[in-house]
Amino acid sequence: MAGKNIDRIRAKSALETVRESPVITAIAVAPFVVALGLVWWIFGGFAAFVLLVVLGAVVVVGGKLTR
Repeated sequence: MAGKNIDRIRAKSALETVRESPVITAIAVAPFVVALGLVWWIFGGFAAFVLLVVLGAVVVVGGKLTR
């Protein structure tokens, strides 16, 4: 039960950070947006979509493995 409270606290903290300083969020997300844009430009929209799905899967699986 304590683990779920920590996750809620982290989620609330992350949302507060985004609300208070969207610049920090933009800086953190910028490399992913640039990589996605380059893949889109070089290989096309379908490859960019596949990259987005793969990165999402890596984040989800990586998050579950680190718990």
